[in-house]
Amino acid sequence: MRHRLAVATVVLAAGLGLAGCAHEPGGASGDWVTLLDGSSMDGWYPVGNANWRVEGGAVVADKLTGKATGFLVSDKSYRDFELHVEFWASDDANSGVYMRCGNPVVFTDKICYEANIFDQRKDPSYGTGALVHHAKVEPMPKAGGKWNTYDITVKGTHIVLVLNGVKTVDVNNDQLKDGQIALQYAQGAIKFRNVRIKEL
Repeated sequence: MRHRLAVATVVLAAGLGLAGCAHEPGGASGDWVTLLDGSSMDGWYPVGNANWRVEGGAVVADKLTGKATGFLVSDKSYRDFELHVEFWASDDANSGVYMRCGNPVVFTDKICYEANIFDQRKDPSYGTGALVHHAKVEPMPKAGGKWNTYDITVKGTHIVLVLNGVKTVDVNNDQLKDGQIALQYAQGAIKFRNVRIKEL
């Protein structure tokens, strides 16, 4: 009897272990998956000339070695999702969170959706908190010199941006269907940590 109980316990433990594996990163839809935890850049690749690196518990860029804007790009493509991003930006930072980018080596705010991070943009209506070319924000919030959160929902044609708990964009747009996520660096200093996604 004791032997049968021991075997059953081992089988049950093994089954629970396998069940747990189903919820690891890259698992079923509906699970939150950490894309960047501030300790590595695994699952991402650089495009352009930014000096992306891990530093102080975040992924950081603060310099370009050429003229091309730098991006850190997710290996995986996404269609419908909730995305949580924590970022620190200098006052003069020009950055953004790009979504549904359909070309794995070319990134612009016209072939991707961009949740902007740019306090000093000449046209502030499409600055920090806006969805560039698609949804303005007035007055423009400021993100420079502090840690901030973006909570972004993209489902079908519906796109919602929430910056530091305040909804800045709620718009419908059917231009882009799916693609990769890219973090932009163009000037100043930018740090990203705790980037998580839940596919819908």
